[in-house]
Amino acid sequence: MLILLVAIPVIGFMLWAQGQIQTVPALSAAPDTPGRTYLIVGSDSREGLDTGDPTEGARTDTIMLLHQPESGPTALISIPRDSYVEIPGYSANKVNAAFAFGGPELLVETVENLSGLTIDGYLEVGFMGVADMVDAVDGVELCYDQDVSDELSQLEWEAGCHLSDGETALAFSRMRYSDPLGDIGRAQRQRQVVGAVAEEVLSPSTLLNPFQLVPVTSAALGAFTFNDDTGVIDIGRMAWVLRSGLGGEAVTGTPPIADMGYGVDGVGSTVLLDPDLVDQFWDDIAQGAYPPGATVGGVE
Repeated sequence: MLILLVAIPVIGFMLWAQGQIQTVPALSAAPDTPGRTYLIVGSDSREGLDTGDPTEGARTDTIMLLHQPESGPTALISIPRDSYVEIPGYSANKVNAAFAFGGPELLVETVENLSGLTIDGYLEVGFMGVADMVDAVDGVELCYDQDVSDELSQLEWEAGCHLSDGETALAFSRMRYSDPLGDIGRAQRQRQVVGAVAEEVLSPSTLLNPFQLVPVTSAALGAFTFNDDTGVIDIGRMAWVLRSGLGGEAVTGTPPIADMGYGVDGVGSTVLLDPDLVDQFWDDIAQGAYPPGATVGGVE
């Protein structure tokens, strides 16, 4: 009887959660590759965002590849949005142009061609989703060692670590023009925000408290869009892989970069990935060859 009393609300919660999952066609028919690989995309749609930013539509300001190899540490790799890559069916362009040209399916195919890894799951979150998730966990601690007053992102920051609400975490994730590292620095802060939120969401104080779990789950499922046929169990598996990709043993960074300001006629300033190093880099990620806790890639 006790087991039944416990099982009924758990099953009810899972059925409710399943009905809230938002999906979109995203995955390709590429042959499986070893390990588990997920593509995490931050869509910069300004819908519902009151920042005075006139940008319309949605692009992908954040592209992260999460890979758990069969052996070795999990890797969370930020692919700069301006990376100059081949886009299937189109000429070479910035990687985030793939999303504009063909949505999640073309972006997945483009990243698969770049990395050699087949994507097993797709997760997209919008700007407003970042704010909602942070507020749902009552704020997260974020750290940045410079003072910032950035008009475009609206980030006002005093150097150090601060408990941040959703609005601040959102600006923290978007800011790049006041960062001397530009997109590379923004990618570092985005990984920090994702890690802080994941740590709070997957903590026992959230998972074992239904008064906290339900609103957090509601915020998460309202903020995220997954690939077709994603279920509650699939999301749980993805969450635990993500948690391992955000710990101290994880490999983090970017692909090796040859030029942060590589000019291309008709495209503009792009990020040129190092053609002599990038293929070996992805092979090493796939095989889990980097040591635990390594920071990889970056500007050579």
